[in-house]
Amino acid sequence: MTVSFAGCDLDQDRFELRRGGTRVPLEPQAFAVLAYLIEHRSRVVSKEELMDQIWGGKFVSESAVTSRIKQIRQAVGDDGRLQVVVRTVHSRGYQFIADVSSAADQRVDSAVADRGAIRYAQSDGLAIAFQVTGTGERDIVLVPGFVSHLELDWADPRHAHFLGRLARLGRLIRFDKRGTGLSDRPDGLPDLETRMHDVLAVMDAAGSRRAVLVGYSEGGPLAVLCAAAHPDRVEALILYGTYAKRLRSSGYPWGHTASERNAYADRLSTQWSFEADMRVMAPSADDAMARWWGQRARAAATPSTVRALIEMNSLVDVRSVLPTVRVRALVLHRRGDQDSNLEEGRYVADRMPNARFVELAGGDHFVAVNPDQILDEVENFLGQPTAGTVDRVQALAAVLAGSGAGWEAMIYNRDPSAEARLVGRLARTTTGALVLLFDGPATAVRAGLHMLHDGLTSGLGLHVAEVSTSDGMVEGDAVGVAVSLASVTTPGELWLTAVVKDLLAGSGLSVESCGGHNLGAGEAQQIYRALPTQVEPASTT
Repeated sequence: MTVSFAGCDLDQDRFELRRGGTRVPLEPQAFAVLAYLIEHRSRVVSKEELMDQIWGGKFVSESAVTSRIKQIRQAVGDDGRLQVVVRTVHSRGYQFIADVSSAADQRVDSAVADRGAIRYAQSDGLAIAFQVTGTGERDIVLVPGFVSHLELDWADPRHAHFLGRLARLGRLIRFDKRGTGLSDRPDGLPDLETRMHDVLAVMDAAGSRRAVLVGYSEGGPLAVLCAAAHPDRVEALILYGTYAKRLRSSGYPWGHTASERNAYADRLSTQWSFEADMRVMAPSADDAMARWWGQRARAAATPSTVRALIEMNSLVDVRSVLPTVRVRALVLHRRGDQDSNLEEGRYVADRMPNARFVELAGGDHFVAVNPDQILDEVENFLGQPTAGTVDRVQALAAVLAGSGAGWEAMIYNRDPSAEARLVGRLARTTTGALVLLFDGPATAVRAGLHMLHDGLTSGLGLHVAEVSTSDGMVEGDAVGVAVSLASVTTPGELWLTAVVKDLLAGSGLSVESCGGHNLGAGEAQQIYRALPTQVEPASTT
């Protein structure tokens, strides 16, 4: 898209500013400031807004903004005295005031009108930025890959086309994951489970009861976990270019080695070489897309965040979750994908009961390269009638069980005003035992440790698997394993199975081996002890 004004052309496709037909050098942040001012030229834009939108929440001084305004004015033939292009409104900010050619004006206004406002959902006291684009009866939640930036996502025309076409299929709900983009940036980065709660918070804030989840690249495992744990909120699951785990292991030979992932983290976080990274992931990307990718990535995350993201994603492993995804699913993967192997996509699809796998031609990992190839399959999938019905009572759950009268007294005395997600949902097994159900193991471990910290002397057992619930009753393999484990757990401790331990990756929780134990299911299972950690202020009792 090219915008013409005052003898200048701002070519956002090529990231170029031309004055009188001659290219004028302009650094990326100054270019982004100019583009943002033009896009919002109907009003005054404050310095604070520019710092938030262009620098993505990183600490910068007001002088960083004023220096970019000065660069812009010099580049377009304006100055602080004339102010015929960019006007300074003292104590308020800046406004773009030059006339824009009518054709470009229509294109810009149309794009702005279609996108929707940036809004914020609250999750664990943090603000998660989201944007709703388009209308329709169907909601589509896009779970992005490595990083995203709700504003800059639209700056590349091919990526904007990808988003725009998705929005024509339904009401498109996008968000920046915590720690990235326009969302709050707390110290450290959360595990998949916490990010799943962010997805649900965004859906609640957007008024979405149920949606199609579209997850690509690193967003795939998060979408898988959400579909397994909350099938009542997920109409269907669409995955592109994703995987079950990042690191190579027995039975999963396609992942990277730990040393390869560490080298990748070192390269991106120190060399800041996002353009080169795009060339590897998407060989067909042109210079303009590579420049946009670099600008977007640098605005979306800091070097330390990039390293933490790579390290966290290296720990992801949702292999045990895949068989519990009951919603209908479409898995797309390009034959020569440069980031994740074709067989990883096939592995994911083969292990979900209601999934269909589609192999696509090409070797580009990123969704904005030949996006219609992906979206044609998506549109066809969403247009198909649902085959049969999905039992929405079944879901992946973390089952926390305890032994003795102290356990029952503790859970009956829980704070009735506490959020069920944090303290668990009370259910009774077919044998009469009381258990607590959580949508993820990390939350369950923290709740269990909190109970022990508050004086519970019972032994606690935790297992994750698919369960069925009805009228306060629960049944399933996870239930029997958790109850059996609690019966052999040392009083005052929380023991968990290997499945739980694998799903705690990136949570900051620590475990140690308790050896093998026979839980009545044949061979002895490897069991782990959850180690005490700093207890959060909110109590589960």
